[in-house]
Amino acid sequence: MVKSSGYRMTSTNGLFFPILGFASIIAFIFLSFGDLLSVKYKNEISLSFVERNGTNFVVDGQLFYINGWNSYWFMDHAVHDHSRARIRTMLQAASKMGLTVCRTWAFNDGDYNALQVSPGQFDERVFRALDYVIAEAREVGIRLLLSLVNNLDAYGGKTQYVKWAWGEGVGLSPSNDSFFYDPSIRIYFKNYVKTILTRKNTITGIEYRDDPVIFGWELINEPRCITDRSGDTLQDWIEEMSTFIKAIDNKHLLTVGLEGFYGPKSPKRKNVNPEFWAADMGVDFVRNSAPSTIDFASVHIYPDQWFKNKTLGGKLKFVADWMHSHIEDGDKILKKPVMFTEFGLSDLNKGFDPSQRDEFYKIVFDVIYESAKKKGAGGGSFAWQFLVEGMEEFNDDFGIVPWKRASTYRIITGHTCRLAKIHGVGMEVTRNMKNLCKGRW
Repeated sequence: MVKSSGYRMTSTNGLFFPILGFASIIAFIFLSFGDLLSVKYKNEISLSFVERNGTNFVVDGQLFYINGWNSYWFMDHAVHDHSRARIRTMLQAASKMGLTVCRTWAFNDGDYNALQVSPGQFDERVFRALDYVIAEAREVGIRLLLSLVNNLDAYGGKTQYVKWAWGEGVGLSPSNDSFFYDPSIRIYFKNYVKTILTRKNTITGIEYRDDPVIFGWELINEPRCITDRSGDTLQDWIEEMSTFIKAIDNKHLLTVGLEGFYGPKSPKRKNVNPEFWAADMGVDFVRNSAPSTIDFASVHIYPDQWFKNKTLGGKLKFVADWMHSHIEDGDKILKKPVMFTEFGLSDLNKGFDPSQRDEFYKIVFDVIYESAKKKGAGGGSFAWQFLVEGMEEFNDDFGIVPWKRASTYRIITGHTCRLAKIHGVGMEVTRNMKNLCKGRW
């Protein structure tokens, strides 16, 4: 997929925060969130681990349906003093909206502000930035879904691992798909994962594997292995790495990070996949999500990227059908929750109007709500992506500042409230819920 998922628009502009941008951030914080900033969080919120019970997520025995979002940029922006405040601003804004889980990157391999500078070598300064992100989320009571590597080149990705192996003279192939089968690269990745899982947070003193503020781990963002269209190579990698992770950390949930495409042997490949090419990516939604070490399935939704000639109406119909198909798989075949961990509508479409994005969001939320009312497998959704004011250079054609458009804000918060009304969304972490949902219950 061409989507710049996690792509930094520039690696230099972010070094010096413009005075005007800084002033707008300060004004925004105090005008919009002064009530939140007056609260001095001191670990007041007690969190329990999220668990899985069949097709549902549960917290302390209660059903947990997620209205979440993506802010991939958290760790990167936590490195520098001038941008660190954005993490707290976004988390507090999300708490005010009743959101409960953020998906973000726990990787940056060999890139600007790299966490892993070279195989097994870490920049402690950047690791402390990730510590900060986790600590801030804990203070606000929002959980994190942490992704461990990128299939795409942004922030290093599997291509960086291949370059490392090739540079050290141990690589089997220069193909970036060798990430999945090269023994040396598998060792690199396992060492990385073990370091992350066993990291002791310098702020909280809690090892990552023992911290319930972490909702779960994602093996890889949007895996594809087009050099083996049978899917065997990727499947072997998923089984090996998920088993390895569970041996170190059996407290957290684990997912693959799939886009949701059906493979060449799937009966749904022709009538559900966006187009014929989707069956040739070396992935298969059902097969990849089936191992017992995978706790929930993940799906992405990008009709703009997957279709070039459909009308908006055609794209939106596809979205509903796509979601219903995967939720049905979760309910009837996988017996696991299904999470739509990225969804976005591009503002580069000809004739784009923000109301179209509102309509798209509403369809996604309606399908989740429909499943939740039946205690179904549709576990939640994560918008790609949310930003705060002053981050224009880090945006792509999908990002929004959700409180800037009143109708969008109402749609997002309305979804939070109706999920809370039917099954709860983790009331222990939504201190603003009563005010937010007043008059909606």
